[in-house]
Amino acid sequence: MLKTNSVPRFVLLASVAVLCLAAPSALAAKGTSGGTHAGGGGGTSATSSISLVVLNSPDGLAHWGGEVTFNVSTTATDQPFVNLLCYQNGVLVAEGWKGYFAEARESSYNFVLRSGAWQSGAADCTAWLDMATRHGWKQLASTSFHVYA
Repeated sequence: MLKTNSVPRFVLLASVAVLCLAAPSALAAKGTSGGTHAGGGGGTSATSSISLVVLNSPDGLAHWGGEVTFNVSTTATDQPFVNLLCYQNGVLVAEGWKGYFAEARESSYNFVLRSGAWQSGAADCTAWLDMATRHGWKQLASTSFHVYA
């Protein structure tokens, strides 16, 4: 009669059971940081912010035809971009991109609040602080504002 050693088998089964119970907690704790898209993981969390700066306005408010820029801050990348989207009645009437870093060589970080599709009138805009990844754009932070006619 062959005698099998049951102790190692028990230890192996107990180890597998412990790992199965611990895995969901570890996966749930990983999560994602910043933005609205799932990231590629990682152990640290980035902090990002974007805020509106209205330029050359008599009342401090954004107006059609005026200019705006943004204060941006992020620890996620050293090459952040701002993507500005403006809508009138749910229809996209203006979109612009600017790199907010020295190597982008932008003549200005200012956005003009008008376009060929946006000839006049009020609109609602959202500016997204984005970073390029190998899987596309990752949104880090956003700010929304109203543009007056």
